[in-house]
Amino acid sequence: MTPIPVYLDYNATTPVDPEVAEAMLPFLTQRFGTPSSGHPYGVEARAAVEAARRQVAALLGARPEELVFTSGGTEGSNTVIQGVARLLRGKGRHVVTSAIEHPAVLEPCALLEEDGWSVTRVRVDGEGRVDPADVAGAITDGTVLVTVMHANNEVGTIQEIAEIARLAHERGVLVHTDAAQSVGKVPVDVSALGVDFLTLAGHKLYAPKGVGALWIRSGLALPPLLRGASHEAGRRAGTENVLEIVGLGKACEVAQRRLAADARRFEELRERLAEALVREAAGLRRNSPRQRCLPNTLSVSFPGVDASALLAEVGEKVAASAGAACHAAGVEISSVLRAMGIPEEDAMGTVRFSVGRGTTPAMVDEAARVVGEAVRRMRPEAAATPAAATGDERVRLTRFTHGMGCACKLRPQDLEQVLRSLPKGTDSAVLVGPERSDDAAVYRLSDELALVTTVDFFTPIVDDPFDFGAVSAANSLSDVWAMGGRPLFALSIVAFPSRRLPLSVLERILAGAAEVAREAGIEIVGGHTVDDTEPKFGLAVTGVVRPDQVVTNAGARPGDALVLTKPIGTGILATAVKRGLAGDDATRRLVTTMRTLNRGAAEAMVEVGASAATDVTGFGLLGHLREMAAASGVDAEVEAASVPLLPGVRDLAAADGAPGGSLENLDHVAPHVDFAPGLSRVDRLLLADAQTSGGLLIAVPEERSVVLLATLAARGVADARRVGRIAGAGTGRIRVR
Repeated sequence: MTPIPVYLDYNATTPVDPEVAEAMLPFLTQRFGTPSSGHPYGVEARAAVEAARRQVAALLGARPEELVFTSGGTEGSNTVIQGVARLLRGKGRHVVTSAIEHPAVLEPCALLEEDGWSVTRVRVDGEGRVDPADVAGAITDGTVLVTVMHANNEVGTIQEIAEIARLAHERGVLVHTDAAQSVGKVPVDVSALGVDFLTLAGHKLYAPKGVGALWIRSGLALPPLLRGASHEAGRRAGTENVLEIVGLGKACEVAQRRLAADARRFEELRERLAEALVREAAGLRRNSPRQRCLPNTLSVSFPGVDASALLAEVGEKVAASAGAACHAAGVEISSVLRAMGIPEEDAMGTVRFSVGRGTTPAMVDEAARVVGEAVRRMRPEAAATPAAATGDERVRLTRFTHGMGCACKLRPQDLEQVLRSLPKGTDSAVLVGPERSDDAAVYRLSDELALVTTVDFFTPIVDDPFDFGAVSAANSLSDVWAMGGRPLFALSIVAFPSRRLPLSVLERILAGAAEVAREAGIEIVGGHTVDDTEPKFGLAVTGVVRPDQVVTNAGARPGDALVLTKPIGTGILATAVKRGLAGDDATRRLVTTMRTLNRGAAEAMVEVGASAATDVTGFGLLGHLREMAAASGVDAEVEAASVPLLPGVRDLAAADGAPGGSLENLDHVAPHVDFAPGLSRVDRLLLADAQTSGGLLIAVPEERSVVLLATLAARGVADARRVGRIAGAGTGRIRVR
């Protein structure tokens, strides 16, 4: 049985307390009435809701009638911000907040800005503190609301909310605080804070997810955010979630009873963890303040270490959160760390640990040991360890990387911006260069011979090293075939974390690549290696083609049929594999699809006479079709129902399984695509899914399309489908039907 990781992410969410679960259980089965019903079942439910309201009020030092039950902190904050804006827009159109708020506050503030409002985001110091004087200085005659969180979710800093409220009220401005992280961890009394509105989230204090509360000071009223049947004294539409409201009430009762003891214990565990991490990984930076800080929260930075990679490596033993997220769009450092002025290198290595009721001293010690060992291995200055001696143990490569496969490409919009800044080439022998975003470069040696050359590498998209090498090689070779060329030889491109993985893993990666190279009829004749924090592999491939037989992405003509030679969905399926949501059969199908060579498809298209072609990889089907259409000066049509899909990917996409690269692709291409009315977001995401080692997208004269499909089938390309057509001359616009 796999050991359960030490959970140190209580600020993200907490488990349901056993007392809370016990209190909820009757309302899951026997006590199921709705509070608005007048019969005994409804009366019983109403009594339970009101009892919970009293329990929540007691924890906050509030009056029960001042509380509105919500779906969580996000709804509560949106209700306040949008409600005050609607209520007081005649007085002014200005809101003051801080630079370190949760998205539940920052996003509705951004929405106000779209509607013409002004929002001031007050800076913080190096410990994440908001100076009340800065808040007061930001208030204008048009300010209607100040919203500053009580305690920060990332570094734990507790703000001087009472002083902020006092200064705001002197100017007649309402005050809201997001107390999702502080309620249940430190004393929170609405009278002492002096605010007008306060929001909390149940799952931060051992209640279930999906319930929260909004406190509204007596004498104030807000228009409901949700419209419908009137509940909660007309302050919120929607039938009360009795089951979870009961859970929230009980959680507040337990929190009030345990508050002081829990706070003392959490602080002891936090400092024990901090001291242990200093011993195990000297040179770390502590971001959480020692004073006026949540007792359970510790944010630290490990300079020179990528936190996402670190947490991936220790993920089976320790669960925590990173301060920077790596994805296809690049590295996104949290707004909190940026606002605190933490250097980018430190922010990249920032990890938030948060302890809770289930944490023990032994867990803290073990977590520090595991994290410390990983940090020492990953630091660039660390002495090299004999990684090869660790044996050929089973490893999961996707644990060692921030992203997967071609989904790690730079965003197309960023790449376009960079390429536009480069000087134009002048060598007339360059037949295909960077100007058309084609798959490979083509250089004419003579009237009969041209070189086709490409380079492609990426992070692991599958766990098995042999499969990773095979997929990477197949993907790299595809670029030459997409140009109508014939590969001659290849060079390896290797980045390998020798301090984190045994060298036997690299041997297996190279063996997988060599096997695919043999299938392609070429050899890998050399290469280059660097030591890196995560594994990356690919090939630089050189091939040949006749100059008059080059197939580019710029030759599509009006009336051409569009044929796709492989099903799409590898990005979504690979993400599911990494998350443990796909079984062995799905994994095998994924690997088989990606390592299947495009050799037969390329030979078929050359034989039949294609107008244009490209291989479908990181920018997705729509992204690569957009490049083809724009380069060819045409518009295109896609029949969504005709596009072949890998089994199960539609359900995975519907379950929020699309990788970040696919989301970026859709955002990038959407302005150039006319989607059919009613085409779901799932269908749109599938068409933009970031592929790795995908098939060829071939434009072929209509009269040859049937012959092409038959030739593809004869060469074993069984999944090829006609997916659309070139509509006519244009600017690269795509219509999806």
